[in-house]
Amino acid sequence: MTSKKLGFWSIVLLAINSIVGSGIFLTPGVVITMVGKLGPLAYIAAALLAACLAVTFAVAAKYVTKSGSAYAYAKAAFGPRFGFYMGTVRYFSAAVAWGVMAVSVIKSTLSIFGGDTNNFWLVTACFIILMAIITLINFGGEPLFAFINNLATIGKVAALALLIIAGTVLVIKTGHSNAATLAHLTDGHNHALIPPVTTSTFVMAVATAFYAFTGFESVASGSADMEAPEKNLPQAIPLAIILIALVYIGTITVAIMVNPQAIVTTKQVVALAAIFTNPWLRNLILTGALISMFGINIAASFNTPRILEAMATEGQVPQWLAHRNHRDFPARAYLITVILALIIPMAFNYSVPAIILLSAMVRFFEFAVIPLAVIMFYYGKAQEPLLPAPRNWWTDVVIPALGMVVTILLLIKYDWVGEFTLNGTINWYAIGGMIVGFILLPLAFAWFARRDHLSQA
Repeated sequence: MTSKKLGFWSIVLLAINSIVGSGIFLTPGVVITMVGKLGPLAYIAAALLAACLAVTFAVAAKYVTKSGSAYAYAKAAFGPRFGFYMGTVRYFSAAVAWGVMAVSVIKSTLSIFGGDTNNFWLVTACFIILMAIITLINFGGEPLFAFINNLATIGKVAALALLIIAGTVLVIKTGHSNAATLAHLTDGHNHALIPPVTTSTFVMAVATAFYAFTGFESVASGSADMEAPEKNLPQAIPLAIILIALVYIGTITVAIMVNPQAIVTTKQVVALAAIFTNPWLRNLILTGALISMFGINIAASFNTPRILEAMATEGQVPQWLAHRNHRDFPARAYLITVILALIIPMAFNYSVPAIILLSAMVRFFEFAVIPLAVIMFYYGKAQEPLLPAPRNWWTDVVIPALGMVVTILLLIKYDWVGEFTLNGTINWYAIGGMIVGFILLPLAFAWFARRDHLSQA
């Protein structure tokens, strides 16, 4: 059965949904606390850095249209063995990260409504219910998924747009901006909340803001379910980054102008809601935050299983995982993925630091490898045949090279010591996650693939 594939605007909305999650709603105060009124400038710099890498992934999609995103690109550039390793670690980190994002939805919702976020069984029950709902949406077929994905994306963007409009109207109506008060904010001991801005703190703020733009690297994972991916993906991903950058910068600017003290000092779960006193506006922003967190889970449920399916299609994991049902949906790869997304966060007692570190490591791995792969595509050095795409020195060589430089800077500035320690002790959860994701799972996948090949011989 041939299903309807995602068109250009559905791909744009999928990209937005894959990138915009809880970060812009929950933690904008972190960047503002680092650099004060220079917060919008930090987001502009982060958007430019993200654009370099996003264009690189978009360019790769014109040469290789197979599903799998980084897996497909690495395999085409460096061969099946390197591609297998990239696919395995990318799949594992994406599956577990999806589980953690789902837990974040549950914990945020419980916090907003006064529930006990430390009750393991309550969190687990809600976690299972949420994943069951997402599963039903996916098994409903491509049209239902596209509708829910588009609706969630429009909902989260609408909430942020409302915040920008309401804040702008408030500033115009009062004729007053509170941005200057940031420099005078103090804590209970009369210490300045915003330290003097140095080059180091600004770079750290940019690095922090950059992670609000990540997610674009997974959009092409399901390119086989998209119309003309070699044409649409290179256009859709940069467009999504531009739209998101405009919304983020507008959001942070309004927050600083309307109520900077609230955004820096609030204890509310959804920090952006704190800038308004109007309960109607607060509730709409809270609703938008929950829609945003639900939406990024929908995007993850589409992208992640298709990495495993792509590896099965290439014969690098058991080929029965590539089977699609009567709705042209990779049901087997999905079910394996959703089980992994459920079990691993439970086994780690919902410890977020371990998963953050694993996801960060895999992202750095991708951001270093894929730019080099694109440069190899440009010079015709790939290990597999490529599409006869038009070559452009600026987008295929210069921008990927800049992307590699950005990745090196982020690697240098990343808080590795903080991630490998927890309350002053070794973070065994993080170390365990690294061992499972980077060593044990690739070995297990290789063993299962070997057995599958021997059984078919």
